[in-house]
Amino acid sequence: MTDNTVKPRSRALLVGLNCGELADFDNSDRDTMDELTELLLTAGGEPVLEAMQNRHAPDPGTFIGKGKADELREMIAANEIDLTIFDNELSPSQAKALEGALSCRVIDRTALILDIFADRAKTREGKLQVELAQYKYILPRLTGMWGHLVRQTASGGSSPIGTRGPGETQLETDRRHIRRKIQALEEEIEDVRRIRSVQRSKRTKSRIPMVCLVGYTNAGKSTLLNALTGAGVHANDRLFDTLDPTTKLMQTDSFGELLISDTVGFIRKLPHHLIDAFRATLEELTYADVLVHVVDAADPQWRLQMEVVEALIAQLGAEQTPIVQVFNKCDLLQDDELPRQRDAVYCSAKTGEGLTALLEEIKKALDSGEHHITFILPYSDSGRLDMLYRDAKVIRADYLENGIEVEALVDDVTRGRLSDYLPKEPEPWEV
Repeated sequence: MTDNTVKPRSRALLVGLNCGELADFDNSDRDTMDELTELLLTAGGEPVLEAMQNRHAPDPGTFIGKGKADELREMIAANEIDLTIFDNELSPSQAKALEGALSCRVIDRTALILDIFADRAKTREGKLQVELAQYKYILPRLTGMWGHLVRQTASGGSSPIGTRGPGETQLETDRRHIRRKIQALEEEIEDVRRIRSVQRSKRTKSRIPMVCLVGYTNAGKSTLLNALTGAGVHANDRLFDTLDPTTKLMQTDSFGELLISDTVGFIRKLPHHLIDAFRATLEELTYADVLVHVVDAADPQWRLQMEVVEALIAQLGAEQTPIVQVFNKCDLLQDDELPRQRDAVYCSAKTGEGLTALLEEIKKALDSGEHHITFILPYSDSGRLDMLYRDAKVIRADYLENGIEVEALVDDVTRGRLSDYLPKEPEPWEV
């Protein structure tokens, strides 16, 4: 018999603190609260109420202050709310104090993102990285999350005088267990990194360029990957729809084969330990030949979102990689509504408009570090073709009567070796 019972959605109160003493990363405003609502909907929750608090400084105990906590407790009871989500990151002691003050389960933005990631991860690699991030989040919060914290070997609770042996609290046991789990997960993820390293080495030898799609979450990266490669990757209009990276081979008319990789979307206030956990995946950015920064042209916050992505690219050490800026979802705007950005490409992954221009910009970026050459190689020196296949990217090799016409992408060294066969540069005009 099939169980058709629908799991009840968590009814949630969303809370944000705007405070001059908090860094921009930790602060809340209208935009971050709207994003928190989207995150909750993505996680399958129901936003019931929202509250913003303005203070000069966070309250060390309850973060928002006792008066505000009392007010929220009444709202929670009156509206049958079972979950409160803070847009700001809470310390373990603050989360514990708030659960007591509100009589309600309390989580912060980081915990909500982790919950979404846990639901989205499908591959072994993705699940490992999410689990590692979860354990790193839990470790400093054990005091507030465990109720069985005072077990000792002598008597199982508060020990009488004279019976307090060299016992170990449950908290210490749990901490040691989690640290072992973290170490084991890090070792497994290191294995993943080694496998990726081998794959990158093979790709380097094959000379197939790698293009990574990066951007803010829900900018349309997966839809763009589908439009370019026909990959058929599942794409929805929701945050963090793609968590596990997807790489597809694309055949182009103008410059041969191309690997295009989709990556997890970035977001404001992305926890540092989450970036660390996903470094095995995100470090692909540092080995890419070109980054395509996909921006949602229809989002009013596109400029801020671009800054967030650029900051994270720099944090991952990929700021020196050539970047092509592309504004997606342009079909949703009139021409006079489009963002204006120098050297950017404008396209719609949904309709296909602008994709040819995007490929041309990718080609230019790839050619910036290499030379695109076409020349005739005499049959008497055809052995050099093997060298080209080994050290360069041969786009085509056509066998003609007077020799082999070769079109290839080569670096400076290889170009120098072929200088005798290349068309002569035209002499400059003499004045």
